[in-house]
Amino acid sequence: MPIITIYQGASGEGQELAETVARALDYRCVGREVLVEASRRYGIAEAKLNEIVEKGPHWWERLLQDLRPYRIALQATLCELAHDGKAVYHGHLGHELLFGIGHVLKVLLSAPIEFRVEQVRARQGLTDAAARNYIDEVDKARSRRLMEMFGADWRDPNRYDLVLNMSKMSREGAKRVIIEAAKLDEYQPTAASNQAFNDLSLGSRVQATLFASPDLQGSALEVRAEDGHIHVKGRVDQGLEDEVVRIVKSVSGVSQMTADIYSVPPEALLGG
Repeated sequence: MPIITIYQGASGEGQELAETVARALDYRCVGREVLVEASRRYGIAEAKLNEIVEKGPHWWERLLQDLRPYRIALQATLCELAHDGKAVYHGHLGHELLFGIGHVLKVLLSAPIEFRVEQVRARQGLTDAAARNYIDEVDKARSRRLMEMFGADWRDPNRYDLVLNMSKMSREGAKRVIIEAAKLDEYQPTAASNQAFNDLSLGSRVQATLFASPDLQGSALEVRAEDGHIHVKGRVDQGLEDEVVRIVKSVSGVSQMTADIYSVPPEALLGG
């Protein structure tokens, strides 16, 4: 059976549906705890992570910060939580964090704006106008965030495998459709999809660990995993080449390493 990701915009019952599907399949249901775990495991401040994931940085903040450490930390943690394939993720990042893995069933819950307004109004006790404004603001913030982190638009139906109109379907009906889709041959793990997942998992864990090193935060490194073989290339400050090698080899699952690293003195980066 596949890993399942479920995303719904600012309305509805995506979490409740995910929990229902997870219980039916005897899967774990994964949500916001992924973010908390990522912040703890890879040394990212939880408050800063929450700010980026929940609010999205303002345009001037984006000029001053690199979002890759947050994306890689989230990806590494989600891969670890879904390592056995028995996971349903609900949220607005999962389908992109695991994009390209064949045994991931990516579900988008959709509905006309009038239906979404009614859901938000009932859930939060808002007026129609306030509910509409809430949906608009949250959808815009999430669109900016996903574009910044992945270069993708969450509203693009081609990013998903299954799009369900929740104004036409009960939670029970949606659960049944998702479970039946999860049984299709097209979404079952294969040797190739398992290898792709393992490579993504190991590569993201290695890169997240490198990002977590205070000495390497100014480095520009790219990491690729291939069946336990880690390929690292890029720039580091002078004298840190051995530190990169040490960190990479310390990550569980790394069997071999190939490095194409060059260094520059710190003053060179400052124009000295």
